[in-house]
Amino acid sequence: MSNRKQLRKTAGLMGVGIVGACLLGGKIVLAAAQDAQTVKNSYLPVDDKESFATVHDRMVAAKTGIMKRQMDLLEERYDLSDRPASGVVMDRAKPVQQGVRVKLPPGVTWAELSRETPDQIREKSSFPQGFLPLPHANHPEGGMVFPKSEIDEVKKQEDRDLTRFDLDFDIPERFLAEFPAAIYLTTRPDLGDVSHGKLVTIDNYYELFSGILNPKQLEGLRLLLTPFPQQQFNETADRRSDKPSRGVACLDCHQNGNTNGAFHLVGDIRPQDFRHRIETTSLRGVNIQRLFGSQRALKTVEDFTEFEQRAAYFDGDPVIATKKGVNVLERGSQVHFMSEFEEILDFPPAPKLGWDGKLDPAKATAAEMHGQEIFFGKGRCSECHSGPYFTDNTMHDLHAERFYNQHLVNGMMMAHDGPIKTFPLRGIKDTPPYLHDGRLLTLDDTVEYFNLVLGTKLTDQEKKDLVVFMRAL
Repeated sequence: MSNRKQLRKTAGLMGVGIVGACLLGGKIVLAAAQDAQTVKNSYLPVDDKESFATVHDRMVAAKTGIMKRQMDLLEERYDLSDRPASGVVMDRAKPVQQGVRVKLPPGVTWAELSRETPDQIREKSSFPQGFLPLPHANHPEGGMVFPKSEIDEVKKQEDRDLTRFDLDFDIPERFLAEFPAAIYLTTRPDLGDVSHGKLVTIDNYYELFSGILNPKQLEGLRLLLTPFPQQQFNETADRRSDKPSRGVACLDCHQNGNTNGAFHLVGDIRPQDFRHRIETTSLRGVNIQRLFGSQRALKTVEDFTEFEQRAAYFDGDPVIATKKGVNVLERGSQVHFMSEFEEILDFPPAPKLGWDGKLDPAKATAAEMHGQEIFFGKGRCSECHSGPYFTDNTMHDLHAERFYNQHLVNGMMMAHDGPIKTFPLRGIKDTPPYLHDGRLLTLDDTVEYFNLVLGTKLTDQEKKDLVVFMRAL
């Protein structure tokens, strides 16, 4: 065979081979693509590729750099100084932080910013960085992170350690809810704070609540205080605690039925860089709410409890949950008992409010009355936060992404927030930080955020009085 014929035959065979590969689903091309880049996957690896000691030492070594990166971001975005509001406290004695803490870009004022269109703000990159989504302390890793106050008290009472060897909590304690929070019951408002200043745990719940709760509620509380295996706290080798752990209890995050600011990542979004940080919400007033989960719109608190137990707590992964020790609760009794206790957790007293959620003019100050007028009028707050509990029990998408271009920050994509449920505003001064991811540290920050995003163009005095009104809720 001549050289020319041989070359023609070889080329023909190569052509047949390429066409055949395409007809077989492009496996050759796909394999090459897989070698060239990592394939996106909804699942975390289940099998352990490294020993616990290797993972532990690597992550401990990286911790200082990771936390410095996160704290540098917070310092860049916020004024983190201690500036308490005079005479304004939470449940008992903790001062409420005041003032706008989100930093503006150099040379920009709030008044100037409010006069610009979203397109102009986006083109100039002048949207305040503190209004952008807040990344997890280590977004590529994720997982549940607790504040030091919670860690210390749980360790003292139960000898159970919620410390992560790879991460620390990031937001300063002064911007968190009072610890331990007061507990008010819809069934016994005459008792006031039934916690008596103690963090309720499995160690003391019976002595505090026996004789106040019925047997179902008491058993529900016990379950809410019982630790179950969770993604970062369990007995497996891929945990993020030094020692094998009994796990996490529901009220480790919802301390005393309120919030301690513990954060995680939502389980309903992939890939990892698009997942949202989720800050613990208060359970106060759960009985008047009709949606649960910031975005998933679960219809009952029972749905929420069962969903998280089966899916590794906010990771949406039943495979990982099974590996780490999934605890499937019985819906007709255990889940119901838990919800029965949750649904008697009341909002804190608001002595200046009437039954309709409006201020009593005989008790309110002029600033509070003016703030109420702004809330129900120019500020447009009541369009979502309506009724005596200040929620419309639905979801809204503010389309804040109009103001900035999508980009990556500390491993998190600054993308759309999407539809977020309307949280009730009763007792709002007692539940900082604000928004679903805790990006707004004070009520002053929330007013500036919504003034810009909604385009309400409030004056400085209107903003101040609006904050004063919300403190009275």
